[in-house]
Amino acid sequence: MCLPSRPRRAIASLLLALPLLCAAQGKLLLTGGVSTIEGAAGGGLTPWAVTGSYASGGEVGGSAYLSRVSSQDYSLNSFGVLVSLHDRAEFSLARQDFNTGPAGTALGLPGLHLKQTIAGAKLRVAGDAVLDSDRAMPQIALGLQAKRLDAGGLEATLKSLGAKTHGLDLYVSATKLLLAQSTLVNLTLRASKANQTGLLGFGGTASSSLSLCPEVSVAYLISKHLALGAEYRVKPDKLNPSALGAALKEDDWWDLFVAWAPNKRVSITAAYVDLGRIVPGIVSRRQNGAYLSAQLAF
Repeated sequence: MCLPSRPRRAIASLLLALPLLCAAQGKLLLTGGVSTIEGAAGGGLTPWAVTGSYASGGEVGGSAYLSRVSSQDYSLNSFGVLVSLHDRAEFSLARQDFNTGPAGTALGLPGLHLKQTIAGAKLRVAGDAVLDSDRAMPQIALGLQAKRLDAGGLEATLKSLGAKTHGLDLYVSATKLLLAQSTLVNLTLRASKANQTGLLGFGGTASSSLSLCPEVSVAYLISKHLALGAEYRVKPDKLNPSALGAALKEDDWWDLFVAWAPNKRVSITAAYVDLGRIVPGIVSRRQNGAYLSAQLAF
């Protein structure tokens, strides 16, 4: 995959810096979450209030990830890095490459790939997931994701539908860790106008305003190395209806995942994902398949 020079240099610089970070070992195994497809720490589909890596107070940590989602007709590759400061702030950078498959061919753009760069920041503003595990107080964080899309030959079509190629997602996450029950619950409320998380631009003739979309995650720790969970992500529907009628109607996403961390350096996440219908006017069947992600923490 070929990246524009600025995102490529930024990701390379962060990757070179990761080994220089201090050994971040303060958190319990898996309590830093894994990397989402947009780069923030959380589940695979939605961010949590936790900061990435195992950096606790007074430590600086980081992680790098690589993931792939494959359905019947599409695929999404994603990779990125993040830095966590003192278990208080998190900064992430991610790059996505979406293969449009038969939809691109039907639009006269065979082999079209939609590429998106996502710069994220997260700040813990209240609570501590571990220290407050025996209280009602959750850990709460505020986050943002600045997104820029390279739509290639599809850009003119998106503009004709009122969609922009850049946008900003804002979110608040609340994460509750119930240590006695070996369970983690997260609720995220996202303000967004991203179509298919931004891969089809932002906003449209149907609506150019932000929508509030809830996202829910539940994880159960089978052992200190293995967790099972599920996620559900509500998505905005800014291109429906449009000049193409309901051909671009957007569905919610959900998954069932398993995360395995043999140690604090490595974690592997696998999931069954249901992405609903993507551009149903061209490919009407639901898109479900497999998600696989590998993460290295420092």
